[in-house]
Amino acid sequence: MTPPDELHRHHARWLQRRRRLRRLLRPLPRRANLARYPVLKWFAAHARRAAFLWSFKRANVMPSLYVGSVLAFLPVYGLQILIGLGLALGLRGNLTVMAALQMITNPLTIVPIYGFTAWVGLGAMALAGVGAGWPDALRYTNALFVGGVIVGLAFALLADLTWRLLAWEARVFRQRLDALRRHRDAARDNG
Repeated sequence: MTPPDELHRHHARWLQRRRRLRRLLRPLPRRANLARYPVLKWFAAHARRAAFLWSFKRANVMPSLYVGSVLAFLPVYGLQILIGLGLALGLRGNLTVMAALQMITNPLTIVPIYGFTAWVGLGAMALAGVGAGWPDALRYTNALFVGGVIVGLAFALLADLTWRLLAWEARVFRQRLDALRRHRDAARDNG
């Protein structure tokens, strides 16, 4: 296969990936569509000026990834986006990543997620010897928070590893595309 054909195919794959990513991110908060979100629109003017909320640099994504994952599994359903906005502002994190992680807990997943986090929390509390004599309501509420933190951190670690793998793969993809372009340009200059 000639390098121009390979370059064209490589570029087409890059465009396809970019379209897929944009389609995935379309429903999430962005600088341009903040007015569509019921609570976020009250903070839209300030959020638009905070460039770090929209930056996908590692320094802005990682705090949102870890804190957003923990927040997604805590029993604060309904307040997650608002709390996420506050945390993203305070930690200088990416709001899009923070909001996307809050979509993990939704009306279809809330019961299994909270059941699992309560189970994990009860197990962790039993291992630590905490809460055995507490009233059930207090023990289960505490278990939801403890389990939410544990499950959220485990999920964040997996998401971090996935992010690193995708970043490495994107870097290799760009390097190959650059090499193909240099080869094409050198062939054009020599030919």
